[in-house]
Amino acid sequence: MATRLTPYPYSVVTDPAFPRTPHHLTAEQVRFFDDNGYLILRNWIPADLIRRLQEAGAGWIDQGMALDTKENITWDEDYAFKKAGDRQVMYRVNYLHNKGYSASLELLGSPQVLAVAESLCGIDFVPTYESMVFKQENDGAAIRWHQDAIHPRRWRIFNYDVYLDASRKGAGALFVIPGTQHEKQPFCNIEDNYGWDVPQAIEVEMEPGDVLLHDVMVAHGSPETHGAALRRTLYYEFRAAEQILAEGPWDSAWIERRMRLLPVAQRAYARAFPQQPPFEWKVDPALRPADGESDEVELKVAHIWHTPAAFCSAGDVKTS
Repeated sequence: MATRLTPYPYSVVTDPAFPRTPHHLTAEQVRFFDDNGYLILRNWIPADLIRRLQEAGAGWIDQGMALDTKENITWDEDYAFKKAGDRQVMYRVNYLHNKGYSASLELLGSPQVLAVAESLCGIDFVPTYESMVFKQENDGAAIRWHQDAIHPRRWRIFNYDVYLDASRKGAGALFVIPGTQHEKQPFCNIEDNYGWDVPQAIEVEMEPGDVLLHDVMVAHGSPETHGAALRRTLYYEFRAAEQILAEGPWDSAWIERRMRLLPVAQRAYARAFPQQPPFEWKVDPALRPADGESDEVELKVAHIWHTPAAFCSAGDVKTS
């Protein structure tokens, strides 16, 4: 694969060679995202696709809850649990595409997703993660203040968050601290001084089909909930291939394996929604994977390595 470095902040919407489609971001939206570290796209995912994703989400939870080895499950496994007193509470499903439901690939192959990825990462975007994080009805574990991944910020890295259920203030909605994406945050100080009452934080209310784009370095989290309804959110992370080649933690062979998912995803979307126009993938030919028009590809492309996250840990030094 050729390494072709594109300086941050690259955006398709500023490139006259790319006509903007209804699913690409506007220059104003990209500017808001860069300034604040997040952007809300209301009613962005079609209702038919949301219904298919809701069905898949219920199935993924059932699969995880049927496991007999909850005590040994870690981040690197497909289903993640947290300690809640003397119980294990399931809160995450990783690697969605190999779990028996085509809806996750249909979403990945949709213009609503791919045009946004191109808008923020450029033509050589790579789908790097896919997961579902959720809070179970009447039993939602807290997600502490954190940043998803700390990186040098030469390129944008972002998460595309699709809400499958309503997320309400006071019932486990996500808190975001705008503008915190520019540097690593002192989370121990934030937790000690403010808890969840950070002055500039916003609580994001969302409806099924809404999308939240968030920079992987914007500070965010959500408090523990009890008595609230089920809240499921899909997270698809995207990075530029040039960023991965320059900064890791993966290599060109891994990028190619991940990019093989995109033609498969586009075909899955076309089968489910044959009347809808497809996304025109303009990836650099040097990075385009060989595609024999077969859907027999590796649907779970494991990560092995991760870009480190930031949160309050026992070794952190607190400042006054």
